[in-house]
Amino acid sequence: MTQIKNIGRFCPNDDSGYIINEANQTKIASAYDDLIEKVILTYQNQLGSNLHSIYIRGSIPRGLGILGVSDLDTICITKKRIEATDLVWVSKAEEELNNSFPCVSGIEMSFYPIEDFNDTKSFSIIPFMIKTHSVCVLGEDVSSHLPSYKADKTLANHHIVHLEDQIEQAKKDLQDNEEKEDVLDCCSWIMKIIVRSGLAFVLDHVKRYTRDLYPAYEAFAKHYPQYKLNMRQALEYAINPVPDWKQLMTFLNVMEEWLVKEADKWLLHYNPHRISNMKLHP
Repeated sequence: MTQIKNIGRFCPNDDSGYIINEANQTKIASAYDDLIEKVILTYQNQLGSNLHSIYIRGSIPRGLGILGVSDLDTICITKKRIEATDLVWVSKAEEELNNSFPCVSGIEMSFYPIEDFNDTKSFSIIPFMIKTHSVCVLGEDVSSHLPSYKADKTLANHHIVHLEDQIEQAKKDLQDNEEKEDVLDCCSWIMKIIVRSGLAFVLDHVKRYTRDLYPAYEAFAKHYPQYKLNMRQALEYAINPVPDWKQLMTFLNVMEEWLVKEADKWLLHYNPHRISNMKLHP
């Protein structure tokens, strides 16, 4: 069991309040070099001329990777959209890489066509992640063409607008599910969503953003002390998922009751039409 520690930090903002990207190739520890080279080669072999660019995001390119604990999260931009049927190789490739490189706890490969980056006037999470949390390791870096982002309502909205649907999806996936790995994956997924939604509720107050779970939990707990213990449990489940679907369903039912109320209040104030991708600041 991984001990919950006060690790992670908020992204720095510049003088105008825009999030500064701390990711840089020079910050990637050499222990990950062989893995990253193999991931790049896998993308190249599978995609060929359709490959546009590859990015590493998260803690590793920020110099905060923990050997054997951190995930290697990658984003691949393609020149043309890829059908799901053409990505049947991905899960096997991820599994083989996971087994070959114990320096990370998991590897994620994801794919987005270049056309998804044309709208620079509305918030979208993948352009946001590339601009603020990623470094390009191959191809033409699109980040210079993307807008700058603030820790504001457009970002908070991403974590709140679909929260009820995400909790309901998790409950649906967990119900009567006796597949241990499925339950563990779902538990980690939904609890991370819940913890980050907590930060989103107070983002207008703190005006700083983080993907790291502990500082997100701490910021929420400061403004919502009445729900501190509930969110602490969500943090625990996110870091140390459990395979008991009944236990998780009970917890989600409790969390959903007040989380949805808070989400509804936030949306009524900031996004009454419940637009998925709000227009960015001028």
